[in-house]
Amino acid sequence: MVDFELEEKHKKYLITVKNLRHRNFSNNLPFLILSEDLPDGQVYKEFPDGRIEVQEIKSAGKNFSTRVVKILKAWQAQKVREAYGLH
Repeated sequence: MVDFELEEKHKKYLITVKNLRHRNFSNNLPFLILSEDLPDGQVYKEFPDGRIEVQEIKSAGKNFSTRVVKILKAWQAQKVREAYGLH
């Protein structure tokens, strides 16, 4: 019974994430993907054109700065989408 409940919660979570991603893209905004696979302070940022960048985010008080660490190749971006159920 617990597995079924977790599976249902995961499905609802994915639906919510996909809806948020779609809303961002519809407004020509990027979608932030947090990952434990990246070093601390780094995130994936997916853009409406399909590009995914690895960005480093630094904060100093209320100010944030970002730096592009890497732009993923198409096949790498697809693997990230698959890993997070965003394909």
